[in-house]
Amino acid sequence: MGPRQCQVCTEALSKYKCPSCYLPYCSLVCYKKHKELPCVKPQPLEVITTAVPESLVEKTLVVDERSEVLQKFQLEAIASSREIRDSLNDKALQDLICRIDSSSNAKDELDKAMAEEAFRLFTDKVLLYVASAQPL
Repeated sequence: MGPRQCQVCTEALSKYKCPSCYLPYCSLVCYKKHKELPCVKPQPLEVITTAVPESLVEKTLVVDERSEVLQKFQLEAIASSREIRDSLNDKALQDLICRIDSSSNAKDELDKAMAEEAFRLFTDKVLLYVASAQPL
């Protein structure tokens, strides 16, 4: 993983991670500001199991770092974006996302999808909303 944006000031690239909750921060000033509120060390997160309501098929997702899992406020920012919702009306994009989701090798399908400009533009929009999301 490359450098990430400081999640405290959101202005600089993070050089460090909080030893308790792994939140990326850039400086001692930001670390002290972050520590003004208690943080909790996340439970080890090796496997996440989700149920897909339509098919009732469970999928196991392996996560290397907790920071790779979106927080609720980030998911809400994506869901509240009219631009992203409008993009998801595109049938070709829906089919592509379903193909990735239902694949036995989702990583390979994702890599193939990234070759398509429409999918790259969509993922860029999602990442923009994730990066700009702020906790309430």
